[in-house]
Amino acid sequence: MPKRKPEIRVRSYGIYDHWDSEAKELPRIIEFTTRVPAEIEIEFGLMLNIKGAKNRQLTYCIDHPGILDPNGKRRAPFDGHVYVRSNDWDFYLGDTIWEPIEDKLGSWRMTIELEGKLIAQKTFVVTERS
Repeated sequence: MPKRKPEIRVRSYGIYDHWDSEAKELPRIIEFTTRVPAEIEIEFGLMLNIKGAKNRQLTYCIDHPGILDPNGKRRAPFDGHVYVRSNDWDFYLGDTIWEPIEDKLGSWRMTIELEGKLIAQKTFVVTERS
């Protein structure tokens, strides 16, 4: 029997309240936006609802604007994978701003693939407040 085609929906994107990666609860949306003020510990990203894809692999990537490592070299994009945990599952992909702010300014492109197929993407622009 062929695999059922999963249903994927972007539930929200923008600025969220603080997220604890160890907690079961996902963060709550505060503002739908793709423009993020460069404030320490501000949480931003996107949340998907995925139905009918239990045990299938998601690959995620956060391509940041050029965050530097302690040696002054550009860090590689942050990426990884996770398996869909249920047949009606919410997944949050996000990041936050930390010191120094200067290398966090610019475009942050977040992508999510399901078994090699792009299912969601969003670009956030982190800017200094004027």
